[in-house]
Amino acid sequence: MGSPEHRSELQGDPVSLRVWGPHACFTRPDLKAERHTYDVITPSAARGIFDAIYWTCGMRWRIDRIWVERPVRYLGVRRAELKHTISAKYAEAARKRNSTLGVAMEAGEDRQQRGATILRDVSYVLEGTILQEDVHGGESRLLKHQAIFRRRARRGQCFHQPYLGVREFPAAFAPADSPPVLHPDLAGEHHLGWMLYDIRFGRPNRPVFFNAVMCDGLIDLTSCVLDGERP
Repeated sequence: MGSPEHRSELQGDPVSLRVWGPHACFTRPDLKAERHTYDVITPSAARGIFDAIYWTCGMRWRIDRIWVERPVRYLGVRRAELKHTISAKYAEAARKRNSTLGVAMEAGEDRQQRGATILRDVSYVLEGTILQEDVHGGESRLLKHQAIFRRRARRGQCFHQPYLGVREFPAAFAPADSPPVLHPDLAGEHHLGWMLYDIRFGRPNRPVFFNAVMCDGLIDLTSCVLDGERP
């Protein structure tokens, strides 16, 4: 789930997760013609991985820190994508009349080859915190949520397969029992520019961006201020 409007919440202890994979693509929204990835995983993509492992009503994940363990390497690929999509308006109309007549698309006729710049050989350590609604019994629920997440992460359990930006690139994951490893190429300060932080769902939905700086492989979001408050 995306970041809701803020209300009274309880905060749990940070939990760390290591995720990795041979390919990743965290698509930049400002480059429309062909997919081009951000340099590193976005907080919203990291939150999606935590959500895939464990999420339930009344709680949400906040990503606090991202450690990049491997140097940023790109790969150019060609992918078969659809030229068009079905609008939500037509999909809703089809649902109401219980028929896809005139709405379904012939994928074979609508495909086209598009270039994409993706990442290869990625590994991250993600630190997230559970935020729980401050209701009666909230503290005990918070501890329960943390225990369930740690158990599911250790067993490799998930509600659906987490992925690294797009579903074609599944993410392997495990508890981060060892400290993050700093690659020499990532030493020093690297300015990554404006990156997507998350989506504020409402009417209308609103994307939120932040100025990403990586110091010795670490992107620290705890000092990140969005709209005058911590995310």
